[in-house]
Amino acid sequence: MSTKTATVPALRVQKTHLTIALAGNPNAGKSSLFNLLTGLNQKVGNYPGVTVDRKTGKSTLAKGVTAEIIDLPGTYSMYPRSNDEQVVTDVLLNHHNPQYPDAVVVVADLNNLERNLLLFTQIQDLGIPTVLVLNMADLAHKRGLKIDVSRLSQAFGNVPVVKMNARVGQGVDELKEVLQTTISKSTTPFYEVYPLAPEPIAEIKHQFKCQTYYEAYQLLQHHSFLKFLTGAEKAQLVQLSAQSKLNLSALQIEETKARYQHIQSILDEVLILPDESNSTPLSEKIDKIVTHKVWGYLIFFSILFLVFQAIFAWAETPMDLIDVTFSQLSELVKNNLPAGVLTNLLAEGILPGIGGIVIFVPQIAILFIFIAILEETGYMARVVFLMDKIMRKVGLNGRSVVPLISGLACAVPAIMATRSIDNWKDRLITIFVTPFMSCSARLPVYTILIALVVPDKPLWGFINLQGLTLMGMYLLGFLAAMLSALAMKYIIRAQKSGFLVMELPTYRWPRWGNVLMAALEKSKTFVFEAGKVILAVSIVLWVLASYGPDNRMEEAAQKFTAQHQGDVNIENDLASVRLSNSYAGILGKWIEPAIRPLGYDWKIGIALVTSFAAREVFVGTMATLYSVGADFNDDSTIKSRMRSEVNPETGGPRYTLAVAFSLLVFYAFAMQCMSTVAIVYRETNGWKWPIIQTVYMTALAYVSALIIFQTLS
Repeated sequence: MSTKTATVPALRVQKTHLTIALAGNPNAGKSSLFNLLTGLNQKVGNYPGVTVDRKTGKSTLAKGVTAEIIDLPGTYSMYPRSNDEQVVTDVLLNHHNPQYPDAVVVVADLNNLERNLLLFTQIQDLGIPTVLVLNMADLAHKRGLKIDVSRLSQAFGNVPVVKMNARVGQGVDELKEVLQTTISKSTTPFYEVYPLAPEPIAEIKHQFKCQTYYEAYQLLQHHSFLKFLTGAEKAQLVQLSAQSKLNLSALQIEETKARYQHIQSILDEVLILPDESNSTPLSEKIDKIVTHKVWGYLIFFSILFLVFQAIFAWAETPMDLIDVTFSQLSELVKNNLPAGVLTNLLAEGILPGIGGIVIFVPQIAILFIFIAILEETGYMARVVFLMDKIMRKVGLNGRSVVPLISGLACAVPAIMATRSIDNWKDRLITIFVTPFMSCSARLPVYTILIALVVPDKPLWGFINLQGLTLMGMYLLGFLAAMLSALAMKYIIRAQKSGFLVMELPTYRWPRWGNVLMAALEKSKTFVFEAGKVILAVSIVLWVLASYGPDNRMEEAAQKFTAQHQGDVNIENDLASVRLSNSYAGILGKWIEPAIRPLGYDWKIGIALVTSFAAREVFVGTMATLYSVGADFNDDSTIKSRMRSEVNPETGGPRYTLAVAFSLLVFYAFAMQCMSTVAIVYRETNGWKWPIIQTVYMTALAYVSALIIFQTLS
């Protein structure tokens, strides 16, 4: 290992548009810096050929100089343990990638420098211009931790070093100045990797035209998963490794230990640590309570209780306003545009369908605001640690906690998050049970059904019954996941148990800009992603509900009118007759015998089918079905139309307590959507497990819904 450093003169950036990558350990504050630099100029996509989220954004560094900021997944080193961490290595080694960075900003937690600097030294040795950001400087100052920034910069070859508090924007102007003017890199490696395997490293550097020996060494270590390498290039790297009889794992350990030793020797010179021998940090004192085996769970469930109470209490007014607004829009279109097919499509199909999803934006926003607050404060990491104890008892890997909690947002990225689980059996069980977690797409179904049958009255003066029921639905999904995992524990036996290794971040006050940005991003994704599906389904459904074979609809209407001649106010009944004889009605009637034991009619049957595209489509489907042929002059909302729907067999309301709770349980247990099936197919490399999973969840949903309906009715 070489301890000498040399530098080339600072390079004046001539480009007016730069590509800057942000890298760093998890919980180092990288996302806060990304939000600070890009604001609302962000977009989320996938890395080419990889289903891992890629966040990019635009930032103005100075007049005439802009930058595309790439937020790389968090990783502890260039030796990835999961698929998303592999993305970092793949991006930083591929010079032909259009988004190969002009510079990398490595965000390090100033309070945990030794661990954070490992990744920094590895990236620097790749020969990429690098900037070191020492984040969370405010916490370090409170602790009494001091650092000599100038000497630290010199120790790493005069690399630019910026102290920051990214949460409040302190130091961002200095960072922008560095990025647009002086980007430097060291010519002498921090760690000399060449002696580890001289011949293959030299050969790879020559054949692959690498900038540094360390880049060549990384190709040797990671060729198996690097997306940009061709089959022939991978074969060549395998041959070089085999000829040299290299133990790559042993070399990795040797390199890592040597880097840590060198890093520690530098920190001994530049870092003055506070005397904490006689005091216990506040975070540790709080952790003794929030991770306690009794108090920890009580606190967690109390927070859940408050969240679900707020979802109903705070969202009621804006939801009613949105519901009335879309109803009035439909009436306005119906009464003011020329009568015809397009007007009916807009008033009875598109507007009710879109309104059926927009109405739930307030609840979605409130849910994600609370989740963002829990993440920003550092409490969510404690929840993962706390729930790990339960996971082990049902046979799940400690790392299963993260996908399961992610499942509260969406099962698709949650299932992809299982890639961090090394043991394939543990990962398979996690994939199998994750769809039981109630995702945000189920929230509209839950809330509309709960609002129909659960009284909006306080219990004991302060407990909202609707919020309590909603919390019960989320806990029911979690219970189903745990019991299913327990059953699979005995069906699929793992050879070894997994373990959870994670860092508990310091408690912080939430940065409200980050909280609101997270809620806005999630709500926008929910509306636009679901909106595309709902718009398509609403149009198709309106056509199916507005037309029928031959003259069947009109003949049925004429017959009904003749039988009820002289009756007053038969328009709604007449619209129902037409609808039941449409293509949609025929499809629903075909399904009805199978779902009648659950208390469902053919309209609900149609919604069950269409909502397999996306769970929230259930509400859009009901909105469209109850809008076809409806009289918009009565100012009724979708909720009121569903509430007034009559069961012709009983003469009472269609949505009784038994029917509503049967539907709630069905949606809690049934497979979520087509996207979930597709991602399970992709992650398990075949149709075996998606089919088993779908059959199991559908059977469980049907039997449970049947028991609930028959019991309550």
